[in-house]
Amino acid sequence: MTMFAAALAAFILLHIGVSATPLRGALVRGIGEGPYRGLFSLASAGALAWMIFAYAAARAAPDNPTLWISPAWTRHVAATLVLLGFLLAVAGLLTPGPTLAGFEGALKKPDAAKGILRVTRHPFLWGVALWGVGHLFANGEGTSVMLFGGLAVMSLLGTRSIDRKSAARMPAEWAPFRDATSNVPFAAILKGRNRLAVGEMAIPLLAALAAFGAMVWFHRVLFGVAPFAFGA
Repeated sequence: MTMFAAALAAFILLHIGVSATPLRGALVRGIGEGPYRGLFSLASAGALAWMIFAYAAARAAPDNPTLWISPAWTRHVAATLVLLGFLLAVAGLLTPGPTLAGFEGALKKPDAAKGILRVTRHPFLWGVALWGVGHLFANGEGTSVMLFGGLAVMSLLGTRSIDRKSAARMPAEWAPFRDATSNVPFAAILKGRNRLAVGEMAIPLLAALAAFGAMVWFHRVLFGVAPFAFGA
């Protein structure tokens, strides 16, 4: 449990304590944007691998407490939230926008707010947050609550951090994109500042459904638990 807590803390602090603070700017000024991104990616991959292996060990440990036992009906809630998470996250990765690392230059395009970005300007992070919250409905043991709860909170805090950095980096370009989109999913559409264009996101959403189906099918092989009555 101690090793997992350290790994989770390292992963979260790397993203909140470095990427979302003035320390990032100091590092970029010191070594340059490219080297910073490369080192940050390596550090993130290393912390992620450490966290995954530590989680597997901690979950099987006898000192892993059970905080609650999820009723059977929560599986449906969990599946719905995880599905929505997949739809947002995969579609977000397949629709590179100004809030995705490495694609900040898209702010200069007049049609930057398109596809899934009409729903939220942070589709990937909201997808991770919904995925995390969904898993909390189905997992009540300590390590899972730490993992999925921590990643959900980190993702939601990340949306605010990216907004602040984008506004500071390219204020003139950011303003119209911010006004045409929303952080909270569907808020801009409901307020009439954007519209839902399903045709623009059809292929990414189909890819997301395929990814969700594959994960459901192989969930038992990969993680030892079948989310439904079927699966390999």
